Amino acid sequence: MFGFTVTQVTLLVILVGASILLLTERIRIDLTAVLIIICLAITGILSPEEALSGFGSEPAIVAAAIFVLSGAMYTTGLSDRLGLWIGRLAGRHYQRMIAVIMTAVAALSAFTHHLTITAVMLPVTLKLSRDHKIPASQLLMPMSLAASLGTTITILGAPAFLIADRILRQAGEPGLGIFSIAPIGIAITVIGTAFILVAGRFLLPARPGGQNGAEERFQLNGYYTELVIPEKSAFIDQTVAELEKKISNRFQLTGWLRNGRAQPRPYQRQRLQAGDVLLVRTTPDELATIQQEPGIALHPVVKYKNEDGTAVAKNGAQQLVQAVVAPGSEFVGRTIGQIDFRQSYGVIVAGIWRRSAWLRAELSRVRLHEGDVLLLFGDEMAITRLERMKSFLMLVPFRGEPFMRHKASLAALILVGSILLAAFGVIPVVIALLAGAATAVLTGCLSPQQAYRAIDTRIYVFIAGVVPLGLAMQNTGTADFLANALYTFVAHWPPTLILFLLFAAAAIVTQMMSDAGTVVLLGPVAIALALALGQRPQPYVVVVAVAAVASFLTPIGHHGNLLVYGPGGYQFSDFLKVGTPLTLLIALVTIFLAQFLWPV
Repeated sequence: MFGFTVTQVTLLVILVGASILLLTERIRIDLTAVLIIICLAITGILSPEEALSGFGSEPAIVAAAIFVLSGAMYTTGLSDRLGLWIGRLAGRHYQRMIAVIMTAVAALSAFTHHLTITAVMLPVTLKLSRDHKIPASQLLMPMSLAASLGTTITILGAPAFLIADRILRQAGEPGLGIFSIAPIGIAITVIGTAFILVAGRFLLPARPGGQNGAEERFQLNGYYTELVIPEKSAFIDQTVAELEKKISNRFQLTGWLRNGRAQPRPYQRQRLQAGDVLLVRTTPDELATIQQEPGIALHPVVKYKNEDGTAVAKNGAQQLVQAVVAPGSEFVGRTIGQIDFRQSYGVIVAGIWRRSAWLRAELSRVRLHEGDVLLLFGDEMAITRLERMKSFLMLVPFRGEPFMRHKASLAALILVGSILLAAFGVIPVVIALLAGAATAVLTGCLSPQQAYRAIDTRIYVFIAGVVPLGLAMQNTGTADFLANALYTFVAHWPPTLILFLLFAAAAIVTQMMSDAGTVVLLGPVAIALALALGQRPQPYVVVVAVAAVASFLTPIGHHGNLLVYGPGGYQFSDFLKVGTPLTLLIALVTIFLAQFLWPV
């Protein structure tokens, strides 16, 4: 049919079916990838070993290692520390904020997963917006765009470049080095930052955005609890402003009690005394870290501590659980103090989470509502008794994990060392990053369980599933056939125009598919077309990969844009207005530099 062989038609059917599933997302992308593997093997297009080769492929393993290293940055507090440092460096003026945020975020995204950086920077950027009365919409989109631009500085930043490197090698061509695309990435990051600085004020909307929802989503706020300043604390006689500076972005102060009486606002210049109780809002992980923090302690635990050091009777290992107050529960409408959980049930209430509400009263005076989540501390026997009560919908283990902040420098050293080893060719890239991930676990920067949870298994399986598609397109001659058909139309075009056509095609496809899927679909065709034209394939594949990663025509093309969409109060047209001219500039710079780096 139209010159296709039966095998090629079969592969095209698989490609069309996979594309439809990826576009509609009727099923998860990782399940789609597994179906691709099964279809390639059952139809005989690839042997079972070839169809499964993606799981052991360099792109999949590198992506997993990057996830683990990014996880180590989070568990050691390194990513939060970097976010706060960027926030302080951003200053007060809009132009400086944009220059600092976009440059720093792009640099970090070159070596870690860009969604991690976007999530870390979201609350920091929202705080800058509030503190300096700058609309959130004028800061969040530039930050998100910078995260995507930064992934073009190294091939580690996005799966698209790892797959581009893979399909080049499968075609028998030289692959891409870690920093081989750096000139392009740096140039388009500079161009993107300059574009926002010059045109951002005119193109970006001025909307306050939905800060509260964003903060809850990314755990700037979360559980309410009480902290106490113990005797001999280093914070005694320091001002609240000094305390907030040291714990910035970790605890949000909502109230302050001294001898049971609320202190008047503003707090910042007042000095702390031993026994002062601070009402704070914080994340589960920070709650789990409090016991390791010098100078502060969890007040409910200290308040009820027995002579043997335990907070409650010890019948088995003490543990933290989360309990949801059931509708119609006997607890609804009563305060935590009236219920007296310690005396009645052998547990203490260490914190409370309530959706869309600010609590300023001490815990004992909080009246419970249905749906409240209580953080309860008790022994195994007490927890078992509570599980039988109908007053709670469910009891689940507390998932907060303490930060290993004292190992932040070690995590940074491991990340930098792994990248340097790979960059200078001391050992292969995949081995260098895998060794870095293993070292992070062995040195306790994160636990083995945290390392496995850090890996986005959907992305790993997706990469493993689409990598064999590139091999199938080359082995069956489908890529050559499509390239030859395209060749008849563009044979007499100048290379610049052909590259622009490829960039435009990838830019459109990536709005509907992932960057990795776009490269798998168009990369082999780009290689075959370049070879048919008698030119080097590297610039053709790189142009496709950059277009897949750095085309901002819509908010749905990149997950980072979706993260800021709600918090920034954006509309679909905002991305079209800003992204279209920016994408055109990126296309021109990329095409020019690709031909310069790999002369055609």
